[in-house]
Amino acid sequence: MAQIPTPQKNVKPSADGLVAAATAATKKGPPPVHLWNPDFCGDIDMEIRRDGTWYYLGTPIGRQPMVRLFASILKREGDSYFLVTPVEKVGIRVADAPFIAIDVEIAGAGPDQCLTFTTNVDDSVTASAENPLRVSRDASGEPRPYVHIRRGMEARIDRKTFYRLIDAASHGMHQGADWLGLWSSGTFFPIIPAAELP
Repeated sequence: MAQIPTPQKNVKPSADGLVAAATAATKKGPPPVHLWNPDFCGDIDMEIRRDGTWYYLGTPIGRQPMVRLFASILKREGDSYFLVTPVEKVGIRVADAPFIAIDVEIAGAGPDQCLTFTTNVDDSVTASAENPLRVSRDASGEPRPYVHIRRGMEARIDRKTFYRLIDAASHGMHQGADWLGLWSSGTFFPIIPAAELP
């Protein structure tokens, strides 16, 4: 069995240490991050930018397997994000959502429709009451669509995927009014009030 490194006191957290601990902890499948609650070790100079690119020390992390490894140990607490192993917890910055939904599979129609999203880190989730879709608006009024992925973390739906969703949208009732929205797994997710449509 692989040994999990023990963090040394007064040593600044590093990506190398996280990689070693995360690799050891994920040998037997998806890591049970929700069960891990180590002491906070400080912040690390790592950021997920709005386009979904991960940066370490100001440089993009180009190796997708490493990005997927870090994504597998990502945890959200309130509005803060952490990389967590059984022995270490470090804070990172997230500019918007930690993931990007880069594709959607649309199966069925109406209330029987299912929307299954794939993210930039190879997560797959079907929108449902447990994994809702939501659309907010930025300062200019442009829609910002998101889907819940796991443990309180969302993926921002990229533009091309959102256009495909709009093509699959239909009218439905939401809070007593007619809305354009999307069905998935028997739940209607509103996008825009019908009264605001051109």
